[in-house]
Amino acid sequence: MNRFLSAALCVLFVSSVCSTAATAAKKAPDLTKGQTVYEGGCVACHKAGLMGAPKLGDKAAWAPRIAQGNKVLVNNAINGFQGKVGKMLPKGGNASLTNDDVENAVAYMAKQGGSK
Repeated sequence: MNRFLSAALCVLFVSSVCSTAATAAKKAPDLTKGQTVYEGGCVACHKAGLMGAPKLGDKAAWAPRIAQGNKVLVNNAINGFQGKVGKMLPKGGNASLTNDDVENAVAYMAKQGGSK
């Protein structure tokens, strides 16, 4: 019985470690894909600042948003957001985007912070 319990715990531990590693590996955003998503739709608001959207490369506009953390940025982009300064439609108004698409685009835009 003890061997069975030990084996079961070992399998559970290995499964947990593998699952955690897979989740961690998935979390790295793809900036190239993010740029493609940005150029395919996000640019419509984030280039000109429509509806209060922070412009790509505007450090002053992005800094307080980035300071809230990536989780908040991604959540607001996926689910939409109404703030004091502007409004973000869920997935930028493109329901066909996956959550990963949105996360990649957010990472791309945040990374551009002040480079343009």
